[in-house]
Amino acid sequence: MPKTYAEINEKIRAGEAVVVTAEEMIDVVAEDGVEKAAEHVDVVTTGTFGPMCSSGAMLNTGHTTPRMRYQNVWLNEVPAYSGIAAVDVFIGATAIPENDPANRDHPGLFNYGGAHVIEELIDGRDVRMVADSYGTDCYPRRKLDTLINIEDLNQAYLLNPRNAYQNYGVAINLNPDRDIYTYMGVLQADLGSATYCSAGQLSPLLNDPYYRTIGIGTRVFLGGGVGYVYFEGTQHNPTEARSGNGVPMGGAGTLGLVGDMKQMSTRYVAGVSMYGYGVSLSLGVGVPIPILDVDMARYTAVRDDEIVAPILDYSRNYPYNEGGALGHVSYAQLKSGSIEVEGKSVPTAPLSSYVRAVEIATTLKEWILAGEFLLGEPTQLIPSADSGQGFKRIKERPVNNGGGAR
Repeated sequence: MPKTYAEINEKIRAGEAVVVTAEEMIDVVAEDGVEKAAEHVDVVTTGTFGPMCSSGAMLNTGHTTPRMRYQNVWLNEVPAYSGIAAVDVFIGATAIPENDPANRDHPGLFNYGGAHVIEELIDGRDVRMVADSYGTDCYPRRKLDTLINIEDLNQAYLLNPRNAYQNYGVAINLNPDRDIYTYMGVLQADLGSATYCSAGQLSPLLNDPYYRTIGIGTRVFLGGGVGYVYFEGTQHNPTEARSGNGVPMGGAGTLGLVGDMKQMSTRYVAGVSMYGYGVSLSLGVGVPIPILDVDMARYTAVRDDEIVAPILDYSRNYPYNEGGALGHVSYAQLKSGSIEVEGKSVPTAPLSSYVRAVEIATTLKEWILAGEFLLGEPTQLIPSADSGQGFKRIKERPVNNGGGAR
């Protein structure tokens, strides 16, 4: 008999809900069968923790005296965006200082950026804010140089355009002569290493491959606090090719997430430096999956050996959009420590933390069992393959310098 969100939430309130992690659900289905599991289990919790570059923070500082409309803003010398309203500021995770001394003295070493500012705010540390403006009658002030702290801000929330990618590629380097530096880490020359970034069987969207339970209003674990899905993530691609179990064989769905930074912890939000590439934000995300029917029980029992990812050459194939995948490997193979590519054994390393993903899924499970976290029923599901929505590259067109668009 299918269940509803209301029924499951009532069981959570009464302390009667059966909640397991996605890792535990594998054993439940193996022992009891999918139909009994669907009847018995109410919620499966998921988790992932790794670099999510498409993240940022929206801050409202409150008005100065006299009033000022920020035009240019720097937070600990990292440029932020202020073209929104008078005292609203958005800082992106990958923003870097214009004159970072570490990068100047040690080219390739990006030791600080927007993600680190976000981490320091969440940690309760003071951040230096410098702003300027051209001044107006209603906002006459032109300069500001002050310290800000998260406790003094009106609002401070993560506003992340693209998180929790549903599957992703495995990065290798076919260049025989040199290592390359990417957002997937340092890739050693001549197939010297392979990196990947997903929790596999614990990852949120891999446990709901067709997005049957995730959409606008879904309540999630975000950075140690409670967050929400506010829309599909950018580059959301539900039309990615799928294997027989519905799991996409490459990067597919994404989530747009928002949450209150004042609830968060630096255990689950951390700035990271990627040598030779830049800065990113390591972020913890956990999504509860309601077991509405037998299909959802089946999806949430997916195992690492049933999930495959494409192998991509980041020396040529990926940056220049040439060719396709060199093959596919399962997450069980990736987690074994090595894979075979073109007849060569290649050591593997994760950018994401499976240990931390288990911790997130377990914490979310505990919140639900304690009655502290109810499921948020989506007002609109994120687009599925039926929507026809795919992933487009930019159409580059010649510009007529004599006129036209500005």
